[in-house]
Amino acid sequence: MKSRNFRIAPSILSADFARLGEEVRAIETAGADLVHFDVMDNHYVPNLTVGPMVCEAVRRCVSVPIDVHLMVRPVDRLAADFAKAGANLITFHPEASEHIDRTLSLIRESGCKAGLVFNPATPLHHLDHVMDRLDMILLMSVNPGFGGQSFIASTLPKIAAVRARIDAHVAAGGQPIWLEVDGGIKIDNIGAVARAGADTFVAGSAVFGAPDPDGGYRGVISRFREALRDA
Repeated sequence: MKSRNFRIAPSILSADFARLGEEVRAIETAGADLVHFDVMDNHYVPNLTVGPMVCEAVRRCVSVPIDVHLMVRPVDRLAADFAKAGANLITFHPEASEHIDRTLSLIRESGCKAGLVFNPATPLHHLDHVMDRLDMILLMSVNPGFGGQSFIASTLPKIAAVRARIDAHVAAGGQPIWLEVDGGIKIDNIGAVARAGADTFVAGSAVFGAPDPDGGYRGVISRFREALRDA
């Protein structure tokens, strides 16, 4: 496996929302590379979470990039609102957009990096004509909508397939593209996910739900990094 920079992106979906400012400051201090922000609308997925106002509040609390995953339909209006609220990177599901190319361009024109998200059963053909407009590809390793689910092992070959596409794109002179995986990421499987080709890892309940009894969030994130070194 080629050497890659690995990034840990704790998802605030599993944070204590009564202390959200304190929680995001704590994960930044603990060494998180990104804050992952799950946006659900109770239409595209059967859950309802947070909007741009919460993103704006989180932006005031941290300096690390905010990684917004839009599980919404339609996409364009909320993408623009989250860009104004301080997001740095915005990803969306291709089947939730009427015009994928237009949505990617809108996000980039708003000053954010842009990416596509693929559910476990969503085919990869949506990548065929937009690789030059992507900064990230996010693969879901659970079905979207709720935190705390178990990792779907059949995602591993899909990660490898996307890694091959990215490597071919870069070899042909294209821009680097991050490969993020979200869903059921734990200490005991992050190494396999990295070996399959991922470089960015969303962890919600594994970080916020099980802090190290001695090291807190820093201890959990350190254990993730140790597992990645072994990978």
